[in-house]
Amino acid sequence: MPWFSPRVPGDARPDRSARRRRLGRPRRSDVVSGMVTGLFSIPEGMAYAAIAGFNPVAGLYAGVVPAIVGSLTARTVLMVTTLTSAIALTSQSVLAGAGLDPTDPANVATLTIMVGLAMLLLGVLRLGAVLSFVSNAVMVGFSTGIALQIVTGVLGDATGYEPQGHNRLYQLGDWLVHVGSWDLTTTLVAVATVATWALARSVRRLVPVALLVAMVVVSAVVVATGLQVRQVADIASIPAALPSLSLPDVSVAPSLVGGAFAVALVALAQAASIAPSLPNPDGSRSDANADFRSQGWANVAGGFFQALPSGGSMSRTGVAAEAGARTRWAGVVSGAFLALVVLLLGGVAELIPMAVIGGLILVVGGELIWGKRREILLVLRTSPLSSAAMVLTFLATTQLPLQQAIVLGAVLSLLLYCVQAARQAHLRRLVRGPDGRWTVSSTLPTTLRSGEVTVLDFSGTSFFAALPRIESALPRGDGAHGAVLVLVLRTLPDIPSSAVVELLHRTARRLRDQGNRLVLAGVTPSMRAVLERTGTVTQLGEDAVVDASTELLGSLDRALDDAERWARERS
Repeated sequence: MPWFSPRVPGDARPDRSARRRRLGRPRRSDVVSGMVTGLFSIPEGMAYAAIAGFNPVAGLYAGVVPAIVGSLTARTVLMVTTLTSAIALTSQSVLAGAGLDPTDPANVATLTIMVGLAMLLLGVLRLGAVLSFVSNAVMVGFSTGIALQIVTGVLGDATGYEPQGHNRLYQLGDWLVHVGSWDLTTTLVAVATVATWALARSVRRLVPVALLVAMVVVSAVVVATGLQVRQVADIASIPAALPSLSLPDVSVAPSLVGGAFAVALVALAQAASIAPSLPNPDGSRSDANADFRSQGWANVAGGFFQALPSGGSMSRTGVAAEAGARTRWAGVVSGAFLALVVLLLGGVAELIPMAVIGGLILVVGGELIWGKRREILLVLRTSPLSSAAMVLTFLATTQLPLQQAIVLGAVLSLLLYCVQAARQAHLRRLVRGPDGRWTVSSTLPTTLRSGEVTVLDFSGTSFFAALPRIESALPRGDGAHGAVLVLVLRTLPDIPSSAVVELLHRTARRLRDQGNRLVLAGVTPSMRAVLERTGTVTQLGEDAVVDASTELLGSLDRALDDAERWARERS
């Protein structure tokens, strides 16, 4: 047989068909959504870059190449890859820590490309599975905190008053307390924007374009009436040109290795909250590893075209979804349309009032928070531990840098898992009736009785934290002689922990010294290998370790018959 298979012409059709199914077919709503999202990228991207001390144009260009590449390759089809406030601030911190100028295009290109390479490495190593270990409660708290950051990040644009304080909740309170400091004109423009959006949504045909209608109508009224409010032009001028080639400075790369992974961690964690909030409309499943690689390619490509580090943006994805996005082509159109607007209408885009953008971002952030209400209530009704994890993660997201909040959330998820795993381990007494059927007894015996066999099912996990409780629940053999304790291990993990093996050794020695016996039933081949290596089989005896069988409870029947025979002989 040849080492290769020749491709016939018909072989290419399934590949092209599968590729078309994955990419989907663009719809009219995707075009409209992409146009709205592209327009949003102008003021929002420039504002995020300016806040962090970068050239605002670099934030604008982060919505072009990264958005196109990310949307074409992501498995979370609605995810828009671009600059976020958290990524911008983290990137500025990394460059400042390395003593590099954030306005130098070469430094920005180096960091962006290295962030992309870090994402690609994490994706290739399939570390996206690590995010599956983050509990739902933690993810709800994290994504709600991100939504609050989106809201508080535009309060100044929407009202003309920049709230003070490092804590997002404190900023929200400070903003509410200082109502008298709000700029009246700016606030009225933001309120008019929200009202226009609500009015447009009341018309069924305008629902997909409600955001665009609100942006265009209110912006036109502000410009026509000459109202004095901040505009995009107040942040920076938009050059009427496409992003040009930007080469990295390899000499500064060693000082950015750790920082690149920090930025990648923040970006990937933000993107991880998108899939649970906005599932794929086509019903396909998201893939964290594929999304890692997608964002990696987007940053590598964007780094060569003047873009700041990018990642899945909750706010921009929310705008796209709200505007009617149904396929990945909405993100592609957003990048292409933004490039077209910059090239042809850069001067017109500069006239968009920041209050309009602030009002619409308040709508998007508010809807994201409102959309989480059912999940929040579900977590609160599930368990106190899950509720505590959700609240603590939310508070950490509003107070700590995002990379620290992510670590805290991961630790909380681990602790939550450990507690839940420890609670799952338990003992149940099994009793065989005269007809040979097994039933579960509601009570556990405290002591063994001479000449009798007691069968206990050890199920759940072999987590070491649960073993003290399990050991205290085992019946004592004091005063008994010729009694047998049968432990059914079929549902335990195939590879028991060393703590479980030591528990079996202690129990076997104690029962043997009292003239009783321990028998293990339902032992899988991999578990038997461990028991043999640790000397457990030798200590118990070959006949006291009964292998699992394909017949349900077959090993237990054999173990009980052998144990009863042994007990009769001893008694």
